[in-house]
Amino acid sequence: MARKSLTPKQSLFVGITLFSMFFGAGNLILPPLLGLQAGASAVPAMAGFLVTGIGLPMLGIIAVGLAGTIRELASRVHPVFAHVFVAAVYLAIGPCLAIPRTSSTSFEMFEPLLPATVSLETARLVFSVAFFAVALLLAMHPNALTKLLGRITGPALIVLLVFVIGSALFDPAPSLPAAQGAYAAAPAMSGFLTGYQTMDLLASLTFGIVIAANIRELGITDDGGLVREVSRAGVFAGLLMGVIYCGLAVVGVNIAADLPGATNGAEILAASAGAHFGTAGTVVVAVIFLLACLNVCIGLISCCGSYFADEFPRVPYRAWAIGFAVFSCAVSNFGLDAILTFSVPLLNALYPMAIVLVLMGMMHKGCDLVPCAWPWAVGLTSVVSVATALRDAFFAGAWLLFDALPFADMGMNWVVPALVGMAIGVAASGWRRGGADAA
Repeated sequence: MARKSLTPKQSLFVGITLFSMFFGAGNLILPPLLGLQAGASAVPAMAGFLVTGIGLPMLGIIAVGLAGTIRELASRVHPVFAHVFVAAVYLAIGPCLAIPRTSSTSFEMFEPLLPATVSLETARLVFSVAFFAVALLLAMHPNALTKLLGRITGPALIVLLVFVIGSALFDPAPSLPAAQGAYAAAPAMSGFLTGYQTMDLLASLTFGIVIAANIRELGITDDGGLVREVSRAGVFAGLLMGVIYCGLAVVGVNIAADLPGATNGAEILAASAGAHFGTAGTVVVAVIFLLACLNVCIGLISCCGSYFADEFPRVPYRAWAIGFAVFSCAVSNFGLDAILTFSVPLLNALYPMAIVLVLMGMMHKGCDLVPCAWPWAVGLTSVVSVATALRDAFFAGAWLLFDALPFADMGMNWVVPALVGMAIGVAASGWRRGGADAA
């Protein structure tokens, strides 16, 4: 007889596994910067961040558990779209953004420990070459190390963050700083858009099937039990990340007076740890960041290498892994700030499509009854999001027709086209069904 639920211990293990898969470099560096820049508006800004940083990824996990793999979801739009979109997602969470960010974030944590006479460019190059050489070597045989890092670095990172966050809670700023930039005008929406940079929604489309497979291995085979256990894991991971996100934002708020011009969260965390625990605190934070980011890097190289080796079997996994490591090493030397700047237009192009796919995946039984809704809704969304992202990347400030759409001032000009596409798709599906019945 099939089991319908996991034991509490098994559920906890699945939840921690999911948390460990998600919580990487971006999750550590974005909330402190949000807190510093949002200042007095940190609460609404963090509320918006939690929607895209936690809510949507958890929905992504559930949608994949309900409707199949990311490729199966995207194939409902069109087979060609599936190949292009899935490849773009893997490249975004891999060599183009997330993998280089692991090295850059680690280096940012070690930078305060370097002598003043050392060239940062040279140090970054040496560090990145060593980092990716180790990551590549371990990615070739990741099984034993993954278990070791999963048991040590995850809990150690959480414990250290508790100390860093706790010290900030017990040493509050005398006054809340004023919000900066976009956070002053629209804090909630700015936080929502900042959440894109965690890349967790995109990652959830690739992680969800892994979590579902693990739950099946534990004996849960019926669809209802599977969805329930995936949801439990998502809630656990989401709550844990939410608590840590809010704590990290407090760190940023409280150190804003000392670092008003900070541009990324790595330097904020390093400064906070140094202020409260001295050099020892900075060293420990740097080591934990190094191990956590190395673990994520190994997993991403393995994940991306495996996907492209399956897609293009003439090129072996080892060649893909080496290529991704070398490319990521080169990109990481542009620095964390440059990587984060480049990530914005790319993620603004991909995220709206992913959001629509996830929401439709949550309602896939109904959406599958009107199959034309998939290409129309996602297609119109992609036209708007890609055009807007290209404008922002290469012609910043230029006016687009899409800027006249509702919600454009909030960075969500794709919402109405998605709804229009859904309506057209429903009508087209009904027309096709009517024509088939008449024939």
